[in-house]
Amino acid sequence: MSKTNLDLRNRKALFSSLEGEVFDLLIIGAGITGTGVARDAAMRGLRVAMIDAGDIGAGTSSRSSKLIHGGSRYMAQGDLVVVRQAANERKVLRRIAPHLSLTNLMVIPSKSKVQRQAIKAFIWSYEKLGNVEKAERHEVWTRKRLHQEEPLVRATDFAGAVVFPEYLTDDARLTLGNARSAFGAGAVVVTYAAAREIIQEGSRVTGAMIESTLPGDERMASVRARIVINAAGPWVDSIRLMENKSAGKKLQLTKGIHVVMSRDRVPINRTIIMYAPDSRALFVVPRGNYVYFGTTDTFYSKTEYWPEVTREDIDYLLNTAMTYLAVAPFTDGDIVSLWSGLRPLLGEEGKKPSEISRRDEIMEGPGGLLSVAGGKLTSYRAMAEQIVDRCENLLNHVPVHSTTAEEPLPGGDFFDTFEALCSRIERCGLTPQAAERAAFLYGSEALTIFAQEKGLAAEVRHAVLAEGALTLEDYWVRRSARARFDEQGGLADLEPTAAIMGPLLGWTDAEKMRQVRSCRQTRMDEMFHVQTK
Repeated sequence: MSKTNLDLRNRKALFSSLEGEVFDLLIIGAGITGTGVARDAAMRGLRVAMIDAGDIGAGTSSRSSKLIHGGSRYMAQGDLVVVRQAANERKVLRRIAPHLSLTNLMVIPSKSKVQRQAIKAFIWSYEKLGNVEKAERHEVWTRKRLHQEEPLVRATDFAGAVVFPEYLTDDARLTLGNARSAFGAGAVVVTYAAAREIIQEGSRVTGAMIESTLPGDERMASVRARIVINAAGPWVDSIRLMENKSAGKKLQLTKGIHVVMSRDRVPINRTIIMYAPDSRALFVVPRGNYVYFGTTDTFYSKTEYWPEVTREDIDYLLNTAMTYLAVAPFTDGDIVSLWSGLRPLLGEEGKKPSEISRRDEIMEGPGGLLSVAGGKLTSYRAMAEQIVDRCENLLNHVPVHSTTAEEPLPGGDFFDTFEALCSRIERCGLTPQAAERAAFLYGSEALTIFAQEKGLAAEVRHAVLAEGALTLEDYWVRRSARARFDEQGGLADLEPTAAIMGPLLGWTDAEKMRQVRSCRQTRMDEMFHVQTK
């Protein structure tokens, strides 16, 4: 059994382990920032506990655009540090998680030769700043080449295109990989465990009171730690207020939504970059049998787990796409699924949502609570390294070199090409299409997962026994992505999945149906404005 197999079913033992010692770090939040910090700290030998009120990556870290990119658009805002760091971290992710960083060509159509030259110059500057390798630099397409390569783009409206590579990822599984790696290095990981109170002794923060959020599981734990890190994403300010009731608001939340359709309906070969009437850059990205359109960027005042998708959000994306793509007008019937998420950005007075910097910041409260805000998915590992460096200093530890840039994440330890891995997985008895999906989600672990058992049952058992899934939603939305990239949002698989998960998690028949109803309600809420137009 792999040391990174994360089985979170024994709640009694997990809560006991939280109270069993004084940890070096208690991390509140198991998103990409929290899991990245937990992994780095545990790999350096620190004693780490990480808790989350929900599942691993259940908030922002499973709601992004699922792209690993160098942040070329931030160069226009003058965020050169962000661009340089992101460009470097792209290379790192390709090394430690090659299955979760697949080359994804970005096509920027240009309306004139002058515009094409301007885009080319901009991308060239970005490549120089980010020290992009020669093999991954841009190329320029003529109108004829654009029509040949992407016939769906309205070639008569464009003079050509500039094309450059970025990477496609699965954000939820990237976050999960970091959590499992942290666990394998000795971290205590407990999900569905919310911080209800920050513990202070004198003037210093020394831990937190934790309460289980799983229905029917009424447990609490008092967790002690030398340093408490608040990595709660959109809920960072809420945790800050637990330490200091007069703490001012630091975050500015913005909402982004995505619309998924069948690739048969939108048969593109690469990601197409489009510009909305307000000049924001949008995109349509191919992923397997599907494509997704993104993303909006609007201020949002509520820290909701499922931010509302409005009719205006949907129309903003699809109306822009219609000006670029030669397809019949989109209808609600074309929409397979939707998702929305919140970006926990550092507030900047007077700026539009898309103008706010993606830089990260560490804030230290009066009692020593370290709160982390901002940042980008692409740069999470470098941000985590800086945070752990600071923690080592605060703990008066002899600095230990971070190895997170060299050590593969679970499933990332293969040395042939992604295509070769897909071929090896096919020999387990999967179709080429299923093998490609398995390689993307699981990397080299797919060879073990599907060695004896195939299909849904193999995935679900692995999700519970090795990936910490405790609810049907955990598998449906984040472990398998079926809620987003499956026919009808994977609704047909909910009951069969609950039937497999039930015996593993001790569910009664009533609990199985409650889990199914909860997922169906989530789907109904997300699709509300599609269904009621």
